Amino acid sequence: MTDEPKPPMARRFRGFLPVVVDVETGGFDHKKDALLEVAAVLLELDESGHMSVGEHYMAHVEPFEGANMDPASLEITGIDPYHPFRMAKKEEEAIREMFRFVSRDMKRNACNRAIMLGHNTIMDLNFINAAAERNKIARNPFHPFSVFDTVSMAGLAYGQTVLSRAVQAAGIDWDNDEAHSALYDATKTAELFCAIVNRWCDAAGPVWI
Repeated sequence: MTDEPKPPMARRFRGFLPVVVDVETGGFDHKKDALLEVAAVLLELDESGHMSVGEHYMAHVEPFEGANMDPASLEITGIDPYHPFRMAKKEEEAIREMFRFVSRDMKRNACNRAIMLGHNTIMDLNFINAAAERNKIARNPFHPFSVFDTVSMAGLAYGQTVLSRAVQAAGIDWDNDEAHSALYDATKTAELFCAIVNRWCDAAGPVWI
């Protein structure tokens, strides 16, 4: 009797589960600046090798004690960190919930590790890793330093590296009024990644290990 084949996602990226992550923050210093929003978008892969956008997790996050918040960054995102209707979660709660959300999908897809996917992903990874370390969260499902980045992929596929331009070059709608929301940017990044993967699949066929 032969073993059941692994799910498509477990075979596509060497056992890694790509998860799209975007953060909104109070600046660019992951050690000092506040983490204010987190979003994670899952991906689905069928037996034909085509990818689509799946479920998501999103949370508004309370600034950690002593966090720096640059007024210029807050103006860009439009976030009022202390607005009473933000329904923000403590940083530890938000990160733990997101990690559980990702870990469940790893198990569902029989993947060994998650790999963070984003646009200029290293910033998102640094903020998530810093938050996990700050809150003494040991079980981080993401690879500690390897990432997938749609900046390089979109540069190759469409000749564009700015997210809004790359998304539109891929034929995907973009709304400037919705941009700089973690969930919106993560969703558009996920759609862009799917477009690139599917374009490759159509040209070269499905890639399995």
